[in-house]
Amino acid sequence: MSTGVRRRMGVEERRQQLIGVALELFSRRSPDEVSIDEIASAAGISRPLVYHYFPGKLSLYEAALKRAAEDLAGRFAEPAEGPLGARLLRVMARFFDFVDEHGPGFSALMRGGPAAGSSTADALIDSVRQAAYEQIITHLGTPEPPARLELVVRSWISLAETTALIWLDGRRIPREELQAQLVHDFAALMAVSAAYDEETGALLRRVLKEEPGEGPFGDLIARLVTFAS
Repeated sequence: MSTGVRRRMGVEERRQQLIGVALELFSRRSPDEVSIDEIASAAGISRPLVYHYFPGKLSLYEAALKRAAEDLAGRFAEPAEGPLGARLLRVMARFFDFVDEHGPGFSALMRGGPAAGSSTADALIDSVRQAAYEQIITHLGTPEPPARLELVVRSWISLAETTALIWLDGRRIPREELQAQLVHDFAALMAVSAAYDEETGALLRRVLKEEPGEGPFGDLIARLVTFAS
């Protein structure tokens, strides 16, 4: 009978394994509640060996934050094809997939968790927001957006983040409704800005011309018309 031999991992491979284990645990409970002992046990190694690869829990947490931030930023990538409303709806679906799968970890990422106030955590959070901003600006086809439009996009990203954090506290509203609502919120923010800015108004008119009546933006217009009748 042959005996199985455990393969020895290289340094980087072991580091990546520990990051993955930590992320899995952080997705179920707040990082503050997860101990190094739990991470070591889940990885099948000793506590001292964890410290061989990471100086402490904070450094491991920051490494996990980095991977989560890269994953989340990637959720905003979307081919620039088809109506804008449908594109944003797909982005929001992937965004909420992440939030749904990594609830406590998402909260920790946005609020800093054990690394709250650290330059690393702040930089990672800013990188996610900037990646989302750049993606939306690309979809709008405005490489140099006017100040009001930049305010719209950045405000909407903050709104999506806050909405997701509130939703995690009880999940009292179906996520599909929130995804659609956030796309409607984007259109509404643009409409208000368009009332004060000619360039944003021209962009909104162009966007709406490309929107089908059954799309998210058309749905919003139909809903609002009922209040004016």
